[in-house]
Amino acid sequence: MTDRQNYRGDPLDSAERSFDEFDELNDPRPEETGFDRVVEEYVSRRGFLGGAVAVGTGAFLAGASLTCTAALTAGDARAAGGRLAFKAVAAGTADTVTVPEGYRWHIVVSWGDPLWSGGKAFDPATRGTGASQEMAFGDNTDGMALFMAGARSILAVNNEYTNRSIMYGMRDSMKPETADDVRKGKAAHGVSVMEVAQAGGRWRVVKDSPYNRRVTADTPMELTGPAAGHDLLKTKADPTGRRSLGTWNNCGNGRTPWGTYLTCEENFNGYFSSSDEALALSPAFRRYGVGHKDWGYAWATADERFDIAKHPNEPNRAGYVVEIDPLDPESTPKKRTALGRMKHENAELVVAANGRIVVYMGDDERGEYLYRYVSDGVYAAGRGNDDLLDRGTLYAARFDADGTGEWLALTPQTTGMASRAEICIHTRMAASAVKATTMDRPEWVAANPHKAEAY
Repeated sequence: MTDRQNYRGDPLDSAERSFDEFDELNDPRPEETGFDRVVEEYVSRRGFLGGAVAVGTGAFLAGASLTCTAALTAGDARAAGGRLAFKAVAAGTADTVTVPEGYRWHIVVSWGDPLWSGGKAFDPATRGTGASQEMAFGDNTDGMALFMAGARSILAVNNEYTNRSIMYGMRDSMKPETADDVRKGKAAHGVSVMEVAQAGGRWRVVKDSPYNRRVTADTPMELTGPAAGHDLLKTKADPTGRRSLGTWNNCGNGRTPWGTYLTCEENFNGYFSSSDEALALSPAFRRYGVGHKDWGYAWATADERFDIAKHPNEPNRAGYVVEIDPLDPESTPKKRTALGRMKHENAELVVAANGRIVVYMGDDERGEYLYRYVSDGVYAAGRGNDDLLDRGTLYAARFDADGTGEWLALTPQTTGMASRAEICIHTRMAASAVKATTMDRPEWVAANPHKAEAY
């Protein structure tokens, strides 16, 4: 999830630019999307019936079709507000956390807080080191989920990105300048898994819990699904195309009914750069926003796998949904390529009435698409379900001006691509091939727990 900010100039000259502005440098997109045109035609067909109608991307049924539904009216919103068990918080501009009457808040964990007693306390003067960050809570949280191990509470939290002006604010340049700076930045990304406990009305991190774990940009991962082993995933360090290192820019999340955490790689492209300024950028690089310069992290200066001139396949190994078992700190995270490669916002997983797993996903960039994945097999509690996120079909959404639409299967036959592996690696191009509807940064998808709907 990113904010739109004004940015002009060299991407390495600003620590405050947004990923949106950065992507515009590599692959400019039209302001108007296909969904904008669909909505305009939908509204013009129906006019304004008793007031303005706001059309949203709601009610995605588990079947092959989908529909657009009108947003809640003001009366509906008031009725919903009356069902709340607390007094609603009024809009405000105070720079603080505001909670309803009768509630209070406190900080549970902050960037740099050690998860183990052997870790060093955060030093505001130096902002820590690579070694201290590897044992500490990461930076800039996003998606999270709570899991139970008996009576113990295990919290998995995404650490999406770092602010250079803060992490390296102890120097005038506010940039990473050493190999240890890069090590620290990489360690601040990923996922923090930790046990939390309540005492005296306050939650705290349980240091040295056997469940505590940092999953970072250097953590060994397994590539699974149709793309695993494909030539486009093979590198000098991994000639098998089945083992990768790390996860970063982890935005939204999801969870499975078998108790695992899904973390979503979003703006992965902003970490790659080229030591060869004359390197020709392939259409695939441009479509995914991979260019000559990174977002200012300078990871390639200390880790050459982020140098596309030397390792052109490395970007193909990022942009996936990663499955982590929060209750097994020794387990290897799995990049589930069957769910496609894109700037994943979140992964909303539901079990359909027929037992199949359905995962709804948005590609968070203007001009990209909304997706769903449907497993071939069915979920069964207490049974091995490891292949449910490896074997299935990926779909992209098409919206029509009559308020309906269709889920378009991404297969070799419909896309013209050579294999499902290629579809899983070049998912954006596959969705374009079937003429799915472009959208303006489709982000979080949420499922109705009581109906076969997703919004």
